[in-house]
Amino acid sequence: MSANESRSATVQVPEVVHSRRWAILAVLLFSLIVVVLDTSILYVAMKTISQPAPIGLGSTQSQLEWAINAYTLVFAGLLFTSGLVGDRLGRKKTLIFGMLVFGTSSLFSAFSGSSGELIAYRALMGFGAAFVMPSTLAIIANVFDRDERPKAIGIWTGTVGIGIALGPIVGGLLLQHFWWGSAFLVNVPIVAIGVVAMAALVPDSKDPRPGRLDPVGVLLSIVGLVLLVYGIIKGGQLADFTAPESWLTIVIGVAVLGGWVLHEHRSDHPAFDIAYFRDRRFSASVVAIGFVFFGLVGVTFFGVFYCQSVRGYTPLQTGLLMLPLAAAQMIFAPRARLVVDRFGARAVCATGLALDAVAFLGFLLLGTATPIWVLEVVFFLMGTAMAHVVPPATVMIMSSLPREKAGSASAVNNTFRQVGGALGVAVLGSLLSTVYHSGIDGHLAAVPALSEDLRRTAGESVESTLAVAQKLGPAGRALVQPANDAFVHAMHVTATAAAGVAVLGAVVALAFLPRRAPQEALAPEQDKVIASSEG
Repeated sequence: MSANESRSATVQVPEVVHSRRWAILAVLLFSLIVVVLDTSILYVAMKTISQPAPIGLGSTQSQLEWAINAYTLVFAGLLFTSGLVGDRLGRKKTLIFGMLVFGTSSLFSAFSGSSGELIAYRALMGFGAAFVMPSTLAIIANVFDRDERPKAIGIWTGTVGIGIALGPIVGGLLLQHFWWGSAFLVNVPIVAIGVVAMAALVPDSKDPRPGRLDPVGVLLSIVGLVLLVYGIIKGGQLADFTAPESWLTIVIGVAVLGGWVLHEHRSDHPAFDIAYFRDRRFSASVVAIGFVFFGLVGVTFFGVFYCQSVRGYTPLQTGLLMLPLAAAQMIFAPRARLVVDRFGARAVCATGLALDAVAFLGFLLLGTATPIWVLEVVFFLMGTAMAHVVPPATVMIMSSLPREKAGSASAVNNTFRQVGGALGVAVLGSLLSTVYHSGIDGHLAAVPALSEDLRRTAGESVESTLAVAQKLGPAGRALVQPANDAFVHAMHVTATAAAGVAVLGAVVALAFLPRRAPQEALAPEQDKVIASSEG
């Protein structure tokens, strides 16, 4: 393609859009906040939802994992298609549609009558969120020029930290005064305000040559991921990965995902363009982001139970304890580009992932009575590490493709975030359940009042054990300390596994990421195309 043809194929950004780009960014961040806020609110609400009615829904640990992953898997499975829909129909329209679906399903989730209903409505929330996230990054890529784009993306990433900070605190305040459904109901007014602001301020943009939709690819990816995650979670629930319900489902899921990759490779209009991964910086960046969110979401899942079930903190106190994680992201994420300019993307991302591993190993210092400031330091290190991986990796992903493909680049970025998080919850949550079960099973067997079925249920999680101990009255008090000790041991094993994944991510970053900053790594022809669109 010649330079002139490239210019004609590039979306021209009107000067009026540039003049209000920071106001547009503020509105886009508003939509991002509501998506992140919902996830972090759910973390502190999990213990409440796990309690019997009327306080909660009586959800088991596996049901709580599905409440998270039903959202995440639908979100991840549809991200690429939603990016293409935005490229074809207009990113503003797609963004507003996603917000409306997200707000409506939040309302339904708030009034769920069972764990099954909550899981179904969470899946619908994931459907709506899938049309929000890619649109925000795609619009940012179209209203900011090349020089300001890293700063805008850094602010976008730092907003994730704000959502993580606000979510647990808002959730804790709501749960202190209202029922568990208020954690979802709070999304409704935020969505309403955001939609009005988007209609008034956000410009629309399209890809002049959008790709065709690929429903077969979407279906294969969702089915494969659901089967894979189901098998992993089932293995943790049974504390037996040799059970057919676990290993057979995992094998079928992997086979379906293999068929999906083959389909995408052969298709002339793939939902997920495998060709993007020929660019080493692109593929290494999405892998780095996947590893970061694998550890972050998985570790946060068991960190909340450590704070509330083992240490006895309230949801609000737990939310406040997570502030260092969010504060570090807000401090460092917008400034990560300066570090990349000085030391290069490879060094910054690899160091960030190595620091992530150190933070996870910090959980080994935590016991049933460890000073809580140790956990605060661990959370701060986690946030600092994430802030130095996600912004430069995101910039490299967004700059690897032409500007008119911003929706597709954003979709890939967010797909690996969500898949990494879903696998983190499934793998680390199942590892936690398996190790915990082996540690508490002997103590449960020593209680004659427990039937075989009740013993199996009580051994699934620390919360289940403590609930059974409370029902047994004085006879159950002997289970409390062994349950806490077994959970802490399981947490140590799980955190070590998360650290190993982070180290693997650091090795990938060192091996495949470029030394130079993303701005310098842009191909000359692509740089001309982007420059021509910025006038």
